[in-house]
Amino acid sequence: MSFYRDFNENTAVEAWNTAPRKPYETIEVTRISPTIRAGVEGIDLSEGVSDVHFAEIERALDENLVLAFRNQGNLTIEALKDFGRRFGKLHAHVLASERKIAGGDTDPDDVSCDPHPIFASLLHVTKLPESGGGDTAFINLHLAYDALSPSLRAFLDGLTADGALAWTAGYGAKPQPGQTFPATEHPVVPRHPRTGRKFLYVNEGFTSHIVQSTRHESDAVLRLLFCHIETSEALQTRVQWQPHTLVLWDNWATQHHAVWDYYPFERPGERVSAYLDYGLSA
Repeated sequence: MSFYRDFNENTAVEAWNTAPRKPYETIEVTRISPTIRAGVEGIDLSEGVSDVHFAEIERALDENLVLAFRNQGNLTIEALKDFGRRFGKLHAHVLASERKIAGGDTDPDDVSCDPHPIFASLLHVTKLPESGGGDTAFINLHLAYDALSPSLRAFLDGLTADGALAWTAGYGAKPQPGQTFPATEHPVVPRHPRTGRKFLYVNEGFTSHIVQSTRHESDAVLRLLFCHIETSEALQTRVQWQPHTLVLWDNWATQHHAVWDYYPFERPGERVSAYLDYGLSA
């Protein structure tokens, strides 16, 4: 790793860490890593979430991108859906009836090919693998963008990328007669609709090409960005699942990787995702 890259990452992390944050009044939020993820205590999600509590949870999500709620043993799937609806409309995956097993083979922003990509995802793991393992890694895509050189950031601003690669290359699926899969063009560097911060929005699981480039140029730039995202360890965190834990993450500004190191055991869970009625813009 070059000195210049170390310097860019350190500068980006320092700016993230020194940003002013107000104290919380109704929940306890503890930062678990300097760049992404916090733990939330003081709320039982099975009892519903008041407007006051939800406003602080939303702010905690904007500030930390990944939140781990421990001690949620009473959480039912209906309560999980109700909590998910607070963030937007519940998302129905195109292949939900066909795909029952998810392995950790790629680092995606889930269904980034949709016209209205998932904003918030919530996963409640109901059983841990007997062998241990099954962590989920997350990376902060705001900082992944900030850690690039100024010249590369200037080049990427204004570009768009198309993404439907995962349907065939990742999921191995083909449309049924009369069915089409989403394939939507999004900015390579959008501004977060809630915070206004720029972030990288390309991922190896879905992004097929940069629209304004030749295929050769696009492949080279995307490979550089995928490698940057996957190897920027200083910008990552790793959730070690515990019983009765719910993890909530911003699916726009993070990528995640489910570490599949527990085969042939299972790590079943209940997941809900929500989207908003608008797309991403630069």
